Amino acid sequence: MRQGRYEEGVCSLRVKMDMKSENPNLKDFIAYRIRYVSHPHAGDKWCIYPTYDFTHCIVDSLENITHSLCTLEFEIRRESYYRLLQDIDVYKPHVWEYSRLNISNTVLSKRKIELMVVNGHVSGWDDPRLLTLEGLRKRGYTPSMLNSFCAEIGVARTGNENITSIKLLEKFARDELNEMAPRTFGVLNPLHLVITNFKDIKNKKCEAPLFPVDPTKGT
Repeated sequence: MRQGRYEEGVCSLRVKMDMKSENPNLKDFIAYRIRYVSHPHAGDKWCIYPTYDFTHCIVDSLENITHSLCTLEFEIRRESYYRLLQDIDVYKPHVWEYSRLNISNTVLSKRKIELMVVNGHVSGWDDPRLLTLEGLRKRGYTPSMLNSFCAEIGVARTGNENITSIKLLEKFARDELNEMAPRTFGVLNPLHLVITNFKDIKNKKCEAPLFPVDPTKGT
C-alpha cells in the first residue's frame, strides 16, 4: 500500500479487534486507506492516510489531552477509542460527548461546505455567506460576539436534532454594535427652504397652530 502498488479502494489496513461485537466500531475498523492526493505539508511522499478512528485516540494520548470532546454521533466510538489505547498501553484521556450545534438557514457540516468550495458555489472557506470562523470574520463578527452567543446557548446533551435560530447570533451582533458603532445623521434628499418673513414673525406670538389639528383625531 505504501509503495503505491494498489488503486484507491482496492485494499486497506484494519485494526484487529472483535468481529463478533455488537458495536460496529469494534469490528476491525480501518486504520489506513489509499489516497493518491497531495498532502498540504508532506506533499506526495505518502499515498496512505490514517482514519479518524485510528488517529483520534492516539493523537489525544500523545498530546496529553485531558478531555477529548466530541459531538453525540461519536459516542458509539468511545469503546473503540479506549480499546485501542488499552491495547497499545498508553495514557487514556477522558472522553465526553455533547450536542452538535445546528443553526438555521445555513450549513455547518465541514463535508458539505467542502463540496460547495470545491464545486465553486462559494468563493472559499472565508466566504461571508458561510458561518466558518473566517467567513464570520469577513462578515464583521467579532470574537466577543461569538463568545456571547456560545455562552448563551451553552453545552448540553439534548440531541443533535435541535436547531438554533440564526436570529440569536444576529442579536448578539446588534447588541455589541449598539454599544460601539458610531452614529451619523444625514439628509439624503435635502430641500432648500428660504423664510422671507422671518423678521416679521420673530417677535410675534403665534396665535394659531402652524399645523391645523383635527379634533376628531386628538392632539
